[in-house]
Amino acid sequence: MKILVDTVSVVEVGPRDGLQNEKVTIPTVVKIAYITALGDAGLRVIEAGAFVSPKWVPQMADTAQVYAEIPKDPGVEYPVLVPNMRGLERAIDAGVKSVSIFTAASETFNKRNINMSIDESFENYAPVAVRARAEGMKVRGYVSTAFGCPYEGEVLPEKVLEVSARLLDLGCYEVSVGDTIGVGTPMQVQGVIGVLMQVIPASKLAMHFHDTRGTALANTLAALEMGIATFDASSGGLGGCPYAPGASGNMATEDLVYMLDSMAIETGVDLNRLVKAASIVAPYLDHPLPGRYLQACTKGQMPFATSTPVQ
Repeated sequence: MKILVDTVSVVEVGPRDGLQNEKVTIPTVVKIAYITALGDAGLRVIEAGAFVSPKWVPQMADTAQVYAEIPKDPGVEYPVLVPNMRGLERAIDAGVKSVSIFTAASETFNKRNINMSIDESFENYAPVAVRARAEGMKVRGYVSTAFGCPYEGEVLPEKVLEVSARLLDLGCYEVSVGDTIGVGTPMQVQGVIGVLMQVIPASKLAMHFHDTRGTALANTLAALEMGIATFDASSGGLGGCPYAPGASGNMATEDLVYMLDSMAIETGVDLNRLVKAASIVAPYLDHPLPGRYLQACTKGQMPFATSTPVQ
């Protein structure tokens, strides 16, 4: 195994992608403490929320308040997801500096997720990206179902390339390529990345793996071998997708950092502080956090920093 990178950037998606599918309501003060603790752990990019309809995604209804009250570390980005111009205007009003836009490599999933075809999603996002960049914002793109669709099955790598290239053409500085339902395998991951890198440099690609079938870390190793150096992860393994039946949580940030630490790959993230961050939100969930590292901690296999509930 030959790893082509010695430093990895971790994009923490727990406060947005991780919490958006939870059925219980997480108090705003807890979200603020959670995001603050993630920054204290050394994470430099932390999704702070999403300006989406509270009718469809009630967990993100307090994003403006959360963003206003988190103490902004000047060395940390706090991107928010925006689905349309209205969402972007709310982000601008909140003083947000970085936004994300999203589409899919599967037509059916896109229609179920955002009620648009892929082409319609680009028509929607073109003015959003122009306005965001005019406001001095960074724009990141997400491609869902890059390794398989819950409705269509196989997704061609060429379709993933087409959608990723179109996002970059809109002005996205980076594209996060997502295994939304966690069906990807290492050889498939390398095949898709190989197609992408025929056109797109590795520096503009990130990987977003779900651990539905236990392959997220194996897929990360496969991507590292291809020179990918940015990975999305969710503390505690939080996450899922309401429009992807059977999709479980994202790759746990603790699991990722533990593996990278053991490989002497620098992330800048303190694993013990990362555990403390996850323990802030854990008492407010209606289920245990699924991350393997955290599960090992709770079974007494290593120190685990507990946290009293936030008042």
